[in-house]
Amino acid sequence: MITQAVEKVAAVKAKNVSLTIDGKNIEVVPGTTILHAAKMLGIEIPTLCYDHRLSNAGACRMCVVEVEGARTLTVSCATPASEGMNVKTMSDRVLKARKMVLELLWSDHPNDCLTCDKSGYCGLQTLMYQYGVKTSRFQGMASRKVPEKEGGAIFRDMDKCILCGKCVRICDEVQCQHIYTFSQRGFKSSVVTAFNETLKEAGCVYCGHCVSVCPTGALMERAAIGKARAWETKKVNSVCNYCGVGCSLELHVKDNEIIKVTADIKSPPNYGSLCVKGRFGFDFYKHPDRLKSPLVRDSIDKPFRKASWDEALSLISEKFKQIKDKYGPDAFGCLSSSRGTNEENYLAQKFARAVMGTNNMDNCARVCHAPSVTGLRSALGSGAATNSLDDIEGAEVLLICGSNTTEAHPIASLKVKKAVRQNGAKLIVIDPREIELVSMATIHLRLKPGTNVALINGLLNVIIKEGLENKEFIAQRTEHFEMLKPVVEYYTPERVEEITGVPRGKIIEAARLYAGTKKGMILYGLGVTEHKAGSHGVMSLANLALITGNIGRPNTGINPLRGQNNVQGSCDMGALPDVYTCYQRVDNDEANKKFSDAWGCKLPSKPGLKEPQMYRAADAGKLKAMYIIGYDPATTNANINFVSQALKKLEFLVVQEIFMTETAELAHIVLPASCFFEKDGTFTNAERRIRKLKKVITRPDDTKDDWEIICLIARAIGYQMDYKHPSEIMDELARLTPEFKGVDYDRLEGDGLIWPVWDKNHPGTPIMHKDTFTRGKGLFNDLAYTHSEELPDEEYPLMLTTGRMLYHYNNSSMTLRCPDISFISSEGFVEIHPDDAAELEIETGQTVNVVSRRGEVQVKAVVTKRSLPGTVFMTFNYPDVLTNKLTGPGEDTLALTPEYKVCAVKIES
Repeated sequence: MITQAVEKVAAVKAKNVSLTIDGKNIEVVPGTTILHAAKMLGIEIPTLCYDHRLSNAGACRMCVVEVEGARTLTVSCATPASEGMNVKTMSDRVLKARKMVLELLWSDHPNDCLTCDKSGYCGLQTLMYQYGVKTSRFQGMASRKVPEKEGGAIFRDMDKCILCGKCVRICDEVQCQHIYTFSQRGFKSSVVTAFNETLKEAGCVYCGHCVSVCPTGALMERAAIGKARAWETKKVNSVCNYCGVGCSLELHVKDNEIIKVTADIKSPPNYGSLCVKGRFGFDFYKHPDRLKSPLVRDSIDKPFRKASWDEALSLISEKFKQIKDKYGPDAFGCLSSSRGTNEENYLAQKFARAVMGTNNMDNCARVCHAPSVTGLRSALGSGAATNSLDDIEGAEVLLICGSNTTEAHPIASLKVKKAVRQNGAKLIVIDPREIELVSMATIHLRLKPGTNVALINGLLNVIIKEGLENKEFIAQRTEHFEMLKPVVEYYTPERVEEITGVPRGKIIEAARLYAGTKKGMILYGLGVTEHKAGSHGVMSLANLALITGNIGRPNTGINPLRGQNNVQGSCDMGALPDVYTCYQRVDNDEANKKFSDAWGCKLPSKPGLKEPQMYRAADAGKLKAMYIIGYDPATTNANINFVSQALKKLEFLVVQEIFMTETAELAHIVLPASCFFEKDGTFTNAERRIRKLKKVITRPDDTKDDWEIICLIARAIGYQMDYKHPSEIMDELARLTPEFKGVDYDRLEGDGLIWPVWDKNHPGTPIMHKDTFTRGKGLFNDLAYTHSEELPDEEYPLMLTTGRMLYHYNNSSMTLRCPDISFISSEGFVEIHPDDAAELEIETGQTVNVVSRRGEVQVKAVVTKRSLPGTVFMTFNYPDVLTNKLTGPGEDTLALTPEYKVCAVKIES
């Protein structure tokens, strides 16, 4: 790292290079290529193999230029500018060479532009048109290649490949999957997978990077073939509706149908990259299972019948009013969705408080990142990420704790990979499983599930003992450090090794590495939050950032990787039992009065029930009615047998959904909602970036937008909730929320804004806590390790931990209805270590019973060393393998988030 710093300083001090291109003078820093220098002057040089994200191959030779004094033409994409260079980009000699290159490429290319789906945006076709090349004087010798027939999202017709190598390089250098390579030489050259396997067999993750950079029709989106020409589609910018990275999308639409999804290479946070879900997980919207009309029934033991909206709204308003009048406002509870927009979540909590008169309001962030809000608010004063996702790439040390980043947040993982592979960052991975990033890690701290706090205390112990703490930062910007010291003194590396299973040497090495940099960044996921000590785990990580001063600057900080697309936004909008927008407390007199005045009614000031408390209240007969919007707790909550039992005891349950989920099956009334592509709104991603979601297709006839449905129910009950468009909802919440004061729909065009945005001229805040923390000074929390609620014993000898997978999202109600994704993965599994498998006589592919004290499921086994001996791993994405029948009973002691990561099970073959 010191060497890198010296090199950077030397580069800055080095004299700029002066050159002339087509008669225009320019100065550039040493190392700048001729191609880049030309772009800076606005001079376009044609390329087929160049991409600024990739190494310079110089393979296609279209970018040749004439350099005065040079014997041959020069490849501009791979040649650095030098002092005094005189470059011509359009001389006769250059034009002749480029035409020759095009003729040679065309000689070995199928002449089927009239029927090729790439026509209109084919790089080869475009250049042949620009240079007037209509045919070729040469005859290719290569035999024609037959398009593959493997199925899946990516269609390969290598007969159209021009061997530019961009697919090979982007798979190697950006995605780091190494699926493609070159085979043979000369006219027999081709791009292949290892041993000519199918993409699925080769381990392709179907990110579609290769498709996005292919200049011809060699690699295409299979679902788009035959659907539309490039000029027939309308391209609309929007936001991905899957994980919390919040990728920019370009939706290609024709005749009210989404043809394909791409991404703008210039737009943050993904800059052209997408994962399999973002690129290929879009066609669920047209699945025949979509709910298309309201469904009602008198009791849950009777079948649903279709109803009009008038009837459904009348029944809902009558029943909600009846229950409120009979049992009081707190007999009602509302759950909104982290998949819903900011505007919908804002209206949901307004409905609960202003219409129903209760703070029994929560959202599905409760079961994932509620401990992030609790923990970060305690330590820093704000329950949000401190830095932007772009800052990952410039970090010198990355500490990733409890995040299987490549599967749960694939595009964030690309930034990690770039930081490590291209920028020389050191990576510390804290995870019980051997996840993909372990292969790139400097240190893997492979701890026992549930021992995060002990391990982090061990790191703190080493830092303090060796005098590695940032004394100046601690003195000036933190408090309660003296209370921390005696607590972590107990957690020596030797003692922590006994608790966690991590060797003491690795603990010491990791502590020294993280404390030894001024650019250390922490990323964490549900492997921290979904524990009995989830909030304490977050506070412990905050302790680590504070003790080293790695916060408040670029390439530092502590950043939760949010699970769903709007986990950050749903909490920001006050869809929680104790706060209004941006965490203004309901029991604060000033905040309560402000919102009461704005909404025209006296609001309750007593904090309401958290989601798990609602189920317990329903089971006890105290909660009588619930309104659940876009959320399926009967699949995704822990101990779902109990959740379903509680929901069945409700007198009245209304569920708003796009598909008939397990929770909707328990409802009295089901309301059909529009999906993400059918409405306007905003999402807030993991870096606090607020982006506009745009309506690109019309919704099914008898469905409505979620925000519109909430308004209709409110008006039916007698509360006037009137908006013409979500932008008006944003305007209202911005007036009530200081951090959103400068936010409106006009300003959200393009890249959006990162809150806080204090006024209409404020640019946003990519880095928080620069000069002071939201709470004033950063708070050290003294935290002792406590073990998980349920540990293995003689009867249930294995520890189950759960997590996400790359190909599916949450309950898979959307992804399993996307053919390109279900083709890749459509079956649940349980990972088991070879030692345990041998003892139980279990082999890969064998169906086994996984049993806990709460339930059992049948699932196929995968024998692998990815999991530790004594632990098994399952995802919760498959409706035929309801993993959450097993999970429970632990909860985070503060946020009540279920302890999905640890419970005791046995496996029966």
